[in-house]
Amino acid sequence: MGVEADALERLIGFGRELRHRGLNVGTGRIVTFCRSAAALGALDRTGLYWAGRSSLISRPEDAQAFDAAFDEWFREGIRIELDLSTHVPGAGIERDLDELQGLTVDDDRVVAKDWHALDESDEPEGEAAIRIVASAVELLREKSFADLTEEERLRVARVIRRLAVAVPRRRTRRFRPTPGGARFDVRRTLRRSLRTQGEPFHRAWRDRGVRTRPLVLILDVSGSMSPYARALLQFAFAAMAAGRRVEVFCFGTRLTRVTRTLRTKDPDRAMHEIGRQVADWEGGTRIGASLKTLLDEWGQRAALRGSVAVICSDGLERGEPELLRVQMARLRRLAHRVVWVNPLKGSPRYEPLARGMAAALPSIDVFLPGHNLESLEELSRALAD
Repeated sequence: MGVEADALERLIGFGRELRHRGLNVGTGRIVTFCRSAAALGALDRTGLYWAGRSSLISRPEDAQAFDAAFDEWFREGIRIELDLSTHVPGAGIERDLDELQGLTVDDDRVVAKDWHALDESDEPEGEAAIRIVASAVELLREKSFADLTEEERLRVARVIRRLAVAVPRRRTRRFRPTPGGARFDVRRTLRRSLRTQGEPFHRAWRDRGVRTRPLVLILDVSGSMSPYARALLQFAFAAMAAGRRVEVFCFGTRLTRVTRTLRTKDPDRAMHEIGRQVADWEGGTRIGASLKTLLDEWGQRAALRGSVAVICSDGLERGEPELLRVQMARLRRLAHRVVWVNPLKGSPRYEPLARGMAAALPSIDVFLPGHNLESLEELSRALAD
């Protein structure tokens, strides 16, 4: 049994031990206990105690029995370093349920936000507990960024930063040695045959190599995009972790490169620094002028040629639509594929009738919504395709 499996077994076993001692501990509480322990990483004995105390019992009269069981079960402590997405029963429904359990950390103690006594009939068991949690997660995935509370916004931001963004790839022109490749390599086969008296016993093959395509994210941070801009920047942060050939730009009335700022392990600090760098945050919108700056300064660089360019904007252009149309055509000639992400497209009644959106539409290969977590997951899959 591995380290993770052993730690998980001890956590689940402790919940069952409490149940055997007569405490009202159902499957839902055990799942919450495991997730809260894993979310806090490596816990000392005190931290683990408060994780269990806040999630496994809800009545003051159960505290004494809990303390006795904890002292016996975790006498030597335990180190928690788990990825519960592959271990906890039912956790395969969503990888990041641990971010959505309604738990906060205060002075190394886990404090439940909804602390109340439960009757035996109120405690969900087995599949019922899993369905309740999955339903809550599904609602949050489908909820628009504009409608999130501040608490929900923080939870969703953490989930977005963990998205597995697949950077697009392309086949190169050059061939390289590959076992079982598509082409027979005559030269390498002949060289190998010199070791076996001219007999080609060991045949060599070759095939085209695979390289990562550049990914360029162009994010609208104007006033009309304010409910969505921070979520899109969190997506850009996740994309930066997928490879080095990623460039990120923000624009309102002018273009600002934020690639270096996002190349950090501290997303909160990066967001704060970007807010300081982008002087036109929540200002006007000049999509055409911003694209012209991008193409004039970066059009001859490898970062843009053959790339997948992703423009995240609602298309409410305040400049000349003709300028946007011309710059979008330039971008389309340089890039391998142009993806436009429009949060307004999340509405079933939306039609791209705005002047800016109508001017850009002929040069767009993929047109996607970007108003909630589910749509960003769809964008991640589109980049992989």
